[in-house]
Order: sequence, then C-alpha cells, then structure tokens
Amino acid sequence: MSRVFLIWAVTHSVKEVQSEDSVILFVTAWTITEIIRYSFYTFSLLNHLPYLIKWARYTLFIVLYPMGVSGELLTIYAALPFVRQTGLYSISLPNKYNFSFDYYAFLILIMISYIPIFPQLYFHMMHQRRKILSHTEEHKKFE
Repeated sequence: MSRVFLIWAVTHSVKEVQSEDSVILFVTAWTITEIIRYSFYTFSLLNHLPYLIKWARYTLFIVLYPMGVSGELLTIYAALPFVRQTGLYSISLPNKYNFSFDYYAFLILIMISYIPIFPQLYFHMMHQRRKILSHTEEHKKFE
C-alpha cells in the first residue's frame, strides 16, 4: 500500500485512529526499514558496503515487513467504523456526475488486496535474500 495513502487518506483523515498502537507499529517498521535502505544505498554509492548493512537490508525485512503490514491493516480496520459512520470521502447518488463512491467498501477492497500482494512481495524478497547473501558468502570464501 502507498505510504502516502495510509498516512493522509486513513491516519490523517480519521483522527480516531491516530492514537492506535497499530500506527506506532507501522511507523516503527517503516522508519527502521528506511534507515536500513538508505544506509545501504549510501554505502553502495560510495563503493564501501559493510556486510552488516547488506545483511540487515536482506534479513530484517523478515520481521519488519509483516510488522508494517500488520500495523497498516489494523489501522485501516480501526478506521472502518468511523468511515462508515461519517461517510468520509463517499459520494452517493443522485448527483450531477451520476457517480457514486463508497470509501468504506474501497478500504475493505484495499485490505483484501493484501492477500495476493503481500506473499508475492515477501517471497520476492526471500528470493533476493538467498541470491544476494549466498553470493556474498561464496565470494567471502574465496577471499
């Protein structure tokens, strides 16, 4: 899910969820992930990538990715009653555009979309981890 969407369209828009523990969960996961990611990019650009940074980049996602996704889903779930009650961002018929949009249903569809997307991205990272870290281990043996 887009971080901009989760921050603005859910957390910022539904004030009641801002004090949920799930927000701390996804923000913590995102923060640690970004520190690792940009450290990895910086050291790679300098052609001086410490193994610990590479290892962290391809290992800590095992915990951080499910942690972030759990926080995201729990936050959206916590927002659902308020979205339904207030009709936030929903457009009902009739209107001059002859168009309707149910933000509550949209959020449910977003949550359901995690079912096929999360495993695909997670296992892609597992594949990358095996490829990158096993290559590093083989390379270290010959040094």
